Amino acid sequence: MPRIEEPDRIRDVYIVTPDRHGDERGVFIETYRRSWFPLGREMVQANRAERQAGAVVGLHYHLHQADYWTVPRGRARVVLHDLRVGSPTDGATLCLDVDADNALGVFIPPGVAHGFASLTDLTISYMVDSYYNPSDELGVAWDDPEVAADWGLSAPVLSARDQANPRRAELKPELRPHAGLRR
Repeated sequence: MPRIEEPDRIRDVYIVTPDRHGDERGVFIETYRRSWFPLGREMVQANRAERQAGAVVGLHYHLHQADYWTVPRGRARVVLHDLRVGSPTDGATLCLDVDADNALGVFIPPGVAHGFASLTDLTISYMVDSYYNPSDELGVAWDDPEVAADWGLSAPVLSARDQANPRRAELKPELRPHAGLRR
């Protein structure tokens, strides 16, 4: 059985350390099961992104969508920040390295801002429990001192969108997620 843990830093986030099965032909890793997570959300869309070393993506968040991430190639510094009003971990930041060797899976509930730094060239695969909805694509500044994230990079490359995201303190109240919010 894989090890599934809720880190103390952010409530409702789950880190999966999967079992590896291998022989002379290679390795098999079961990366996701809906039953592993108490929220039991059904994932309806899968996506894959390729990023070059030095890229930073995020911080993004959703009011309604949950994500599940794996990194089958390369190494990412994943940054999570709890934005949920009323959450016991509101304001907490968690950074963890996810790569092809540790094969960790990361379940990210709605309201937890998420991003990653490409510490190497990488592939990130992620599943979501809602189809793409531009009105639920929100962001907070990746370099906000209140978030205090260690991205592991000295000169990150960011999109124009990610450079323009507001600081946490500047988020409009109607765009702040709330603990316990469900679709």
